Amino acid sequence: MNKRSKRRISACAAIVAVLLGGCATKVASYTQYDFGPLPGTASATGNMGAAALPAVSLAEVSSPAWLDNTMMMFRLAYANDLQPRPYATTRWTMPPGQLFSQRLKARIGQVGGTVVSASDGAVNIPVLRIDMEDFSQTFDSASHSVAQVAIRASLFNGRILLAQKTFRRQVATPTPDAAGGARAFSNANDALIDDLLAWLASLPVKKS
Repeated sequence: MNKRSKRRISACAAIVAVLLGGCATKVASYTQYDFGPLPGTASATGNMGAAALPAVSLAEVSSPAWLDNTMMMFRLAYANDLQPRPYATTRWTMPPGQLFSQRLKARIGQVGGTVVSASDGAVNIPVLRIDMEDFSQTFDSASHSVAQVAIRASLFNGRILLAQKTFRRQVATPTPDAAGGARAFSNANDALIDDLLAWLASLPVKKS
């Protein structure tokens, strides 16, 4: 191998090393959050009992495209409340729709209810469909924010709509940052699920 070839190989190796080093520095280190452990059964649904809830088949939660990912979103209402923005180094462990679905199943189980996946093809069990409309942290100033969650719940018997209702919850964050947002989202979701389960229990459908 002549000196010119060796120089070319060395130069190529140096370029590759620079590129790999550049890629390594761009690998983001994310802080991840979920909703934490389930609340105690002393919540609003704590004394509901399995007999109060209808057995439901839970469809996959539907979310708008901007929520169909693991990014934690926020809005600056004092600057431009029409623009959802993602935190740079903070993520959910899974998309909000999946987090909500997981939490809802766990809460139903916690009060003794019955829930099955719509993909299991359960017969004679109403299907609960959830459309997530909002799941964002809104700052009304640089030092104050709230976590906002909104869903539309629809209960179907086959293609027949039995009932439908929109639920909204808003909880102030303990700190105006991603960590405070995660804590407030957990509380807002649990409160909203309490509302949802109380609504399901009030419907004139066959109970578990």
